[in-house]
Amino acid sequence: MSANKNKIPDYKTLSFGAKANGANRHASLKSAQSLKKEEFGQSFKNPNSKSEASENAKEQLPVMSESVVIEEKVAQIENFNQNPFDYAEHQKPGKKQRKIERDERLLNRERWLSRNGHTLTYIGIFLFTLIVYFRPYEWVPGLSSFSSMAFWVAIATLLMYLPSQLSAENSLTVLPTEIKCALFLGFWSLLTIPIARDPSMAWERFSEEYVKVVVIFVVMINILRTKSRLKGIMWLGTAAGLVLSYEAVRLYREGVFLAGGYRVDIDFVSGMFGNSNDLALHFVIFTPIAIALGIASKNKFFKLAYFITAMLMVMGNMVTQSRSGFLGLLGVAVVLVWKFGKKQRFKTGLISSIVGLTVVAFAPGNYGLRLLSIFIPALDPVGSSDQRSQLLTQSLWATLYNPLGLGIGNFRVISIRNLETHNAYTQVSSELGWLAIVVYIILLISPLRKLGAIERRMFAREDFSWIYYLSIGVQASMVGYLISSFFAPVAYNWFIYYIIAFAICLRRLYQIEQSEKGISLPEENSSSNYSKFQTA
Repeated sequence: MSANKNKIPDYKTLSFGAKANGANRHASLKSAQSLKKEEFGQSFKNPNSKSEASENAKEQLPVMSESVVIEEKVAQIENFNQNPFDYAEHQKPGKKQRKIERDERLLNRERWLSRNGHTLTYIGIFLFTLIVYFRPYEWVPGLSSFSSMAFWVAIATLLMYLPSQLSAENSLTVLPTEIKCALFLGFWSLLTIPIARDPSMAWERFSEEYVKVVVIFVVMINILRTKSRLKGIMWLGTAAGLVLSYEAVRLYREGVFLAGGYRVDIDFVSGMFGNSNDLALHFVIFTPIAIALGIASKNKFFKLAYFITAMLMVMGNMVTQSRSGFLGLLGVAVVLVWKFGKKQRFKTGLISSIVGLTVVAFAPGNYGLRLLSIFIPALDPVGSSDQRSQLLTQSLWATLYNPLGLGIGNFRVISIRNLETHNAYTQVSSELGWLAIVVYIILLISPLRKLGAIERRMFAREDFSWIYYLSIGVQASMVGYLISSFFAPVAYNWFIYYIIAFAICLRRLYQIEQSEKGISLPEENSSSNYSKFQTA
């Protein structure tokens, strides 16, 4: 009945009217019709009274219209009371239509140019990403003196980007929602440095990390314009996951536990993967991308290579014994099963659940006990869950009492033992304030919603191309980040910005592809074209 209340305006008023005046509703209609006949007769007998009769008719029309509306609403209520299931079926097209219109509004706000350009800039971004992921100066002794390699590659890339972007689009950047959010967060971080608890610490965090992330993010959005470019950056992330997972499994087999004496940690590369949880987060993000690339690939060799890489990253995630990595991977699995198994969700869900439980049950070492410590903190050998609970509580209080934030990177000033909050959301809210956390959430949710709209439109047309599969893979990556980042202070790191860049590139390529096929995107508030796809 609650569903019916939502669908019918003023349900209680109509119900009361139907009970109180049910016997008189036909009489009301009849009296309105009789008045109309009388007015017609009077106007025939006395032509001068025509205007007066018209005025009387206008006064009576609302009465008749209101009675007709009541008739229709009462009929709907009676139909629902007789068979609520038929009524619910009748309302389904309305829900589908509203979803279609919502998807159109999400996608129709952006118009992308099909010009390519930025070839040299893309090479610069590719080299920069290679350095960020693999940090060759850390594991190759001969390159140890080139620790600032990434910085100079970034500067060269930016110098190539500016003239080519102005030449291609006559502007410094496109401005989708995600770039606006990132620019605001960067500007706000800089603006609040003077009022930070420790301005020098805030400046260090901003200048050495976050400003680079924002600038490279803006460049990536503008230069990722083709399928080959997108896949090139995805391959780098997947290759990094392959190398890191292989090394993690090797260390586990050899009994080398560098994190707490019982967890695997990579010692030959730091940076983004400086601890087990960050390493697990990379596996969480790129496992669904490897799976989607494998499904979309038409080459059997590459298909097998992608699936093996995904399997190795799952194993690498397990040997890190990261609880946030496990929860993120669980979220990834749910999204992939739900979206790839649309036609047989119960069957695919059941099989996936059995496989997942079997893997956890027979996982080597104390992996099962480690996961149980999520719910039973006493099973944690080092008590890290209690410490993180304290930090979470403290960061929430810091958020409440500091609407403008403590300053970027300044939570450590007030925290226990100079520790970070271990939560990306409270990291932003406590250090950058209330407005910043709202913008940060928009930054995360906007690409997820728009990818979902693309996926639904393509599924409705049975267009199962590579964009369809990668849109699902990137959605799963983002969901994995949303979950895992709840347990890691990674809001200012590279992880999510690469994934958002992938999502925006897919939107660009989708709209350009539709235009080239002659499938024009419907105008806002118009859903006729898309309705044809849904009903096909």
